[in-house]
Amino acid sequence: MPKPFTFDPGDKINLKDVAARPDVGHWDKESAAERMAENTAKSRDLAYRLYAENKQTLLLVLQGMDTAGKDGTIRHVTTGINPQSFQIAPFKQPSSEELDHDFLWRVHKAVPRRGNVGIFNRSQYEDVLIVRVHNLVPKSVWSTRYDRINDFEKLLTEGGVRIVKCFLHISKEEQRERLQARLDNPDKRWKFSKGDLAERKLWDDYQEAYEDALNKCNTKHAPWHIIPSDRKWYRNLIVSELLKDTLEDLDPQFPPSEEGLDGIVVE
Repeated sequence: MPKPFTFDPGDKINLKDVAARPDVGHWDKESAAERMAENTAKSRDLAYRLYAENKQTLLLVLQGMDTAGKDGTIRHVTTGINPQSFQIAPFKQPSSEELDHDFLWRVHKAVPRRGNVGIFNRSQYEDVLIVRVHNLVPKSVWSTRYDRINDFEKLLTEGGVRIVKCFLHISKEEQRERLQARLDNPDKRWKFSKGDLAERKLWDDYQEAYEDALNKCNTKHAPWHIIPSDRKWYRNLIVSELLKDTLEDLDPQFPPSEEGLDGIVVE
């Protein structure tokens, strides 16, 4: 199976050395679609067991440059999961109330409940990414947040939350093509903003910020997975495999039934 790029804690991660469009071997869209169907079916059944067990939690964190495909990944890898046991939290510009608290306050509130599968569309890492690139707070402030993020993630894992962090890695050329495709398609122009072009000019700054986040917050309890994302179907395949494998590792079990049910006939 295709695998994400992973690094041991302490290893140096350099995004220029990680291919956004690697050799996919014998895989193509058709074979990937078949495998995706298998993965999502297994994840659906395991998520049902996770909900019934109500002891563990799975949190999938998705980060990436604009157009990396966070929304598309969510649509494809969560097919069939019962909405009752599924939570999605998008992190956009913080509200005035959120700004009146520490930067992790809004994140901790969104952590999925026991028994649930949760996805963060962007996450706590925005406060060492966009905040850093746009100088929204001084370096003396954002530079201390890596350790606090690591401590926060440690707190979650010790409380029964399994964290799967995925950086959706695309090339600058692929981003250009996707932005142009939005402009050229009337049905997708609503997704385009002139601000996207201004953000694109900061590509190198964002890459540097991401590298620091990947290196400083790649821990044993919450490692990073770098997902080659220039091919959307390949990206979806890898994330679906990660989700399925993690649920299998959690091995959720149905709780025992109430005693004395044998022989009962519902009239």
